[in-house]
Amino acid sequence: MTMIVIYSFYVLANLYVSVMQIGYISQAKRKAPVLMECDEYIKAANYSIAKERLSMARTIVDYMAVLAWIGFGITYLSDYIFLENDALKSVAVVLGFILINSVISLPFSVYEKFTLDEKFGFNKSTVGQFVKDTFVTLVLSIVFGGLVIWGVYLIMTTFELWWLWSFVFIFGVIILINMFFPTVRAMFFDKLTPLEDEKLARDIQELMDKTGFVSSGVFISDASKRDARLNAYFGGLGKTKRVVLFDTLLEKLESKELLAVLGHELGHFAHGDIYKNIALVGGMLFAMFAVFGNLPESLYLEMGLSPSPYIVMILFLIFMPVLGFIMMPIMGIVSRHNEYEADKMGAELGGASGEIELANALKKLVTENKSFPLSHPVYIFFHYTHPPVIERLKALGVDIAVNDTTALEGTCPNID
Repeated sequence: MTMIVIYSFYVLANLYVSVMQIGYISQAKRKAPVLMECDEYIKAANYSIAKERLSMARTIVDYMAVLAWIGFGITYLSDYIFLENDALKSVAVVLGFILINSVISLPFSVYEKFTLDEKFGFNKSTVGQFVKDTFVTLVLSIVFGGLVIWGVYLIMTTFELWWLWSFVFIFGVIILINMFFPTVRAMFFDKLTPLEDEKLARDIQELMDKTGFVSSGVFISDASKRDARLNAYFGGLGKTKRVVLFDTLLEKLESKELLAVLGHELGHFAHGDIYKNIALVGGMLFAMFAVFGNLPESLYLEMGLSPSPYIVMILFLIFMPVLGFIMMPIMGIVSRHNEYEADKMGAELGGASGEIELANALKKLVTENKSFPLSHPVYIFFHYTHPPVIERLKALGVDIAVNDTTALEGTCPNID
């Protein structure tokens, strides 16, 4: 069948890119390390390889699930749910599809959190915390997902150009999510507290004033209760904007390094990258809805399905990763360009030592997050939204030197 052939090509391409990445890192980790000491370099390589293998396993399981859904699963689910009201049945069937897929992917999430992340020192979450987070996510998905599905159903059964109005509706939902994400996250997942370091708060405010960024506050997230990774984000749109720093970031970075990282994020704001990214996502969504809104009925007949609203929505969800994989390189090129520009502005905002502070921060982020600094060009093309850190450092004028020559002698520990 046409749709299965298309999905099969996507899976093969995805697996090929992963295999190239694993092979590349397996060779690179045996050479002289860069940016990290030898032991950390090997750990980062092993972590990247393990994550990619897990991703491949997930891709294969997802592929088998897709074959099952198209072969008999969608029909079975539709026949199993008895509801006379078409709108309620559409919501129930699509939610059922989403929930079953969530159950299928749950073992991967558990393994990643409690085996892979535990092994490499990232996981700080308890089983109870994980169960709570999963349950809250499930409830939110049912409530808000159900409302979105219902909204799309109404549009599909009301307008002839349903795909266009569905796009407008979903795009509006995405904008609302961006606006209220920090608030929702704080309500259900993270505890946010105002930044208590008055000097750091003043320095951050000075940075924001330079770029015209108006924030509702600078907050610290208790992210360390779940994960040891370093991160920060500027959340929200309009008056809902806020600066959120992970407590792990405050712990590991010096104040000037932290300001350099925030300067980079403010560079995105000053260049309007948030709105550019939303526009790119909108373009990708528009293309997806245009494709699925104009599929010939023969494709549905090939699969033994009818083009009813919930069938179209399920097929859209199934093939959304395929279209995303095709369009991601375009978004990646734009995004990587934006990252270079944000680095440049972050360095400028940092004053005379801006480049040095940002470079030091990037090195620490790479080491603490065990982000292997090298990747296969094909993998970068399809997956990277940020340039490789080595390229970012070179753009900042930093000399990339080998940190530990023992790798050249084959004496690095834990090489496998």
